Amino acid sequence: MDIGQQLLAGFASASTPVNLMWAFIGCALGTAVGVLPGIGPAVAIAMLLPITTQVDATASMILFAGIYYGTMYGGSTTSILLNTPGETGSMVTALEGNRMAKAGRAGAALATAAIGSFVAGTLTTLLLTVSAPLIAEYALRFGPPEYFMLMVLAFVAVSAVLGKSTLRGITSLGLGLAVGLVGIDQISGQARYTLNVPELVDGIEVVLVAVGLFAVAEALHGVLYEGRRTETRNALSTLIMTREDWKRSWPAWLRGTAIGFPFGCVPAGGTEIPTFLSYAAEKKLSKHPEQFGREGAIEGVAGPEAANNATVTALLIPLLTLGIPTTATAAIMIAALQNYGIQPGPALFQTSGALVWALIASLYIGNVMLLVLNLPLVNLWAKLLTIPRPALYAGILVFATVGVYGMRQSPFDLLLLYIVGLVGLVMRRLDFPAAPVIVGMILGPLAEAQLRNALSIGEGRFTVFIERPLSASLLAIAVALLVLPWAWRRVRAGRAAA
Repeated sequence: MDIGQQLLAGFASASTPVNLMWAFIGCALGTAVGVLPGIGPAVAIAMLLPITTQVDATASMILFAGIYYGTMYGGSTTSILLNTPGETGSMVTALEGNRMAKAGRAGAALATAAIGSFVAGTLTTLLLTVSAPLIAEYALRFGPPEYFMLMVLAFVAVSAVLGKSTLRGITSLGLGLAVGLVGIDQISGQARYTLNVPELVDGIEVVLVAVGLFAVAEALHGVLYEGRRTETRNALSTLIMTREDWKRSWPAWLRGTAIGFPFGCVPAGGTEIPTFLSYAAEKKLSKHPEQFGREGAIEGVAGPEAANNATVTALLIPLLTLGIPTTATAAIMIAALQNYGIQPGPALFQTSGALVWALIASLYIGNVMLLVLNLPLVNLWAKLLTIPRPALYAGILVFATVGVYGMRQSPFDLLLLYIVGLVGLVMRRLDFPAAPVIVGMILGPLAEAQLRNALSIGEGRFTVFIERPLSASLLAIAVALLVLPWAWRRVRAGRAAA
């Protein structure tokens, strides 16, 4: 069956009333999460992870994907109207978008952001449709040495890119790897590191740790360290774009898509870099550079928003084809798949092809839904900011507690949830990233099994990893990711001293 037929089958699955309902719920929740500053997609999906025990795999992944890219749409609303980015990817949008709002052009800024997100999301989904099966087919040639080095690359990429420093990232990764070892050894079948606690024999649930590190820690941090915020909202003007606005926006949309897509395909750490690059490109290429930083330039909103959405959609390529999570949200989505006994990677298109193509088809549908949701209902989304912060954080704690207890009805799980939440709070205060912990828990046991298999193939020789060209190449890339940022910082320091 070719790609076209598989995509049509995916549309048939994604267009069922039940899956359309989940797509709509995901898009609406994602938009709301994007509007609310500080409540990111990782927190939202972590809170909803327990529903995987009750909902079909295809439906839950469509829901989570809708939340993920829906936040990118919603984040532009508060960036433009309040100069308060709901997501880190919307920080650049606030630079010109809020200035346009203060100049009485908030509607045009919101319109170009929403339409740019739609254009970028649709074009990137087309590229995902074509490229993902080819990447997965090539990756099927991997043996245990290549798989292990691929996971090492994922460890290094997530540790080096996420967080304030590589050392903090590696420390968080080590914590995740240690937690992933608790339970039954896959090879010997012996229980290890359980401290004679029966509840730990089956291991520590990734869902529980994700909810604790993201949802509970976020709520505790908000209650303890974030005071009441006062926001001043700019007036909302007409959403109709002029001919000049269209003329200046559409090249920026295309350039932003071209910049964002490659960054999503590689472990670049998120949307911050491509959005800033897009903004710099638009400022350099604009015929109206005098508007940047003053009354606001519309291409300074259009380009970064397109780059933001393109990056988020492209992140699904390494997630689905290689099983590599490049963001915290992607790591939690892998945990959701594993709850169904599904392991993302090269074989996913063969073992769970129906789910993958339904998910890809839902991206096309979700982009249309988000365009319809964001433009006419922008006033409604802005009103979400009137929700009192104490009530918002209390709701997060209630949902997290009920969801985790509902998995196994275990009081021990609740105790562990809040212990993990306190650990997450300390990590946040000390600037230790939480995403590597989840990545270590998810990929650690798999990497251990592949390491043992690779050493069996190499008869106990570690040189097996450099004797195979692809494995050696992946090792070289991992080393480069560790060394090059350090070397670049030394060069910059030397230049600054000179």
